[in-house]
Amino acid sequence: MKKVIVIGAGFSGLAAATGLADKGYDVTILEKNSMAGGRARVFEAEGFTFDMGPSWYWMPDIFDNYFAKFNKKTSDYYDLVRLDPSYAVILEGNETIALPAGVDKLEALFEEMESGSGAKFREFLRQAEYKYDVGINQFVWKPSRSISEFVSVKLLYDVVRLDVFQSFAKHIRKFFTDDKILKLMEFPILFLGATPENTPAMYSLMNYAEMQLGTWYPMGGMHKIVKGMVALAEEKGVKILYNQEVQKVVVNNGIAKQVITSQGTFDTDAVVASADYHHVEDKILGQTYRNYDEEYWDKRVMAPSSLLFYLGVNKRIPKLLHHNLFFDEDFSLHAHEIYTEPQWPSKPLFYASAPSVTDSSVAPEGCENIFLLIPVAPDLEDTEEMREKYYSILMERLEKYCGTSIRDSVVYKRSYAHRDFKQDYHAFKGNAYGLANTLMQTALLKPTLKSKKIQNFYYTGQLTVPGPGVPPSLISGLLVASELDKEMR
Repeated sequence: MKKVIVIGAGFSGLAAATGLADKGYDVTILEKNSMAGGRARVFEAEGFTFDMGPSWYWMPDIFDNYFAKFNKKTSDYYDLVRLDPSYAVILEGNETIALPAGVDKLEALFEEMESGSGAKFREFLRQAEYKYDVGINQFVWKPSRSISEFVSVKLLYDVVRLDVFQSFAKHIRKFFTDDKILKLMEFPILFLGATPENTPAMYSLMNYAEMQLGTWYPMGGMHKIVKGMVALAEEKGVKILYNQEVQKVVVNNGIAKQVITSQGTFDTDAVVASADYHHVEDKILGQTYRNYDEEYWDKRVMAPSSLLFYLGVNKRIPKLLHHNLFFDEDFSLHAHEIYTEPQWPSKPLFYASAPSVTDSSVAPEGCENIFLLIPVAPDLEDTEEMREKYYSILMERLEKYCGTSIRDSVVYKRSYAHRDFKQDYHAFKGNAYGLANTLMQTALLKPTLKSKKIQNFYYTGQLTVPGPGVPPSLISGLLVASELDKEMR
């Protein structure tokens, strides 16, 4: 059996390792931290269970297909519930719009907000369904290593219908004029790390995923997905070693031979790097074997970083749903302060998640588990004073919206931002989500999944093909497993 070392036990690393083990390889994952999951790690404190990163379960078909590939089902590992309402959007003046689950209810809501928009919503969703089918089931499965992958009459036809060269902002305004509807429809684009003006209209597929396929939650928390993936990987024979920070890869004649960690040396026939791409190039491989220089990386448009707060509250909080989006300030100003003139936001939008509304297991009885997130520009100065400033801003707005005091009931509090992303994940510029999904960072224009200088070295994860997010990371891992297997054989 040929040996493969996978660096990192995040979603893409676990997927790559499981895919390779299933094909008969002897696979070992070397994980820097004390548990698997990468940004989807979990921790417990004062009786609360906190998911550290991803909190939205979209594209359930991707997870279903992942486990089905190995003759398993998601229900073998965790129980899903569909959220209804899917989430709440809080607008200026604390006006709240709760998005119902189900297309019929959404159509009625849109029609109520803007006459004639119900039918337009159906047409928008019909087009978005096509984009989802082509984009998610075909386009993102291309390894994007050669232009020949994209040279076909059908694909050129599909590219036109995918609206790759039109912005999402322009596309959505063909259907709707109501400002509130526009905010609702543009919200999923925030997950892609760019403004609607700089995101291809192809990504209306995100609206289809959200509105047609639904917003779900795995009972027990998002880390249940990781727990299931780890169980499946180990069932396939994957060995996962923790507290093994990779320090160097030994390369002889253009072939990776060994991986050296803080704990030991591991022989290998191939390497898959699921760690931060820039860190691997800069610190593990070094100048001789990197694909891209510092100038290249500095020119990449990064998705935002995040300032996060994990709060344990000793009482229940009224009005909060599982997911709550506070769009009560100017989105364009916040976006400007992320992408155009990077700085700490003057009037931040933010996200509040209260999983204890759905799942009593994540908080003690009568208590609330709250996760707060502000998207912020990467590479900002991250100080305790700055974190406390924004904690006060968020809590003031949250208390005003909920109509109750919260700060004096917080029994556990932890913050997390740029310097933590760098320390825990070696995240380039302290980013949280990877590369922004702009047109110039799509498919072949993303960092390649194969080393140009090391014959048996591959990359997977949010900084390469197909891009950031949990479902794309799963696909990325399986893609790399397939490419490595083809070349090794």
